[in-house]
Amino acid sequence: MMCKFRSLVAQINHMIVKCLLLMAMMPVLFLTPAPSLAGEAHVIEAKAQPMKGGTYVIIATIRHADESFAHFANKFEILTPDGTLLATRPLAHPHIDEQPFTRALPRVKIPRGVKQIIVRAHDKLHGFGGKEQLITLPDR
Repeated sequence: MMCKFRSLVAQINHMIVKCLLLMAMMPVLFLTPAPSLAGEAHVIEAKAQPMKGGTYVIIATIRHADESFAHFANKFEILTPDGTLLATRPLAHPHIDEQPFTRALPRVKIPRGVKQIIVRAHDKLHGFGGKEQLITLPDR
């Protein structure tokens, strides 16, 4: 009988230790930030419209699950197909409740002879890597 009692006490002590360890870990489990689910910023549509003076206005529609000022789509860029950077449009704040969102970048100078451009978006946490748009420029 005494042997069964000691076994039962040992099991109870073991369960108490497990509970105490779990309770000690609770703050870590609940205070550790969850991995971000927002992913990369994608340009889902882009177009170029000629302006006076031989420049273009570039209009980009971007989708990104902005979460905070620490993780949001913070700019888009215009490049030539060979990777030359032509212009950057900063995005100053998260668009948490406006997805997708569309912004314009006026007065983009594109060298003569360039027939296409790439529009790509950047997010503050992941950088570049989302869907890009290759667009053919309308005649000036």
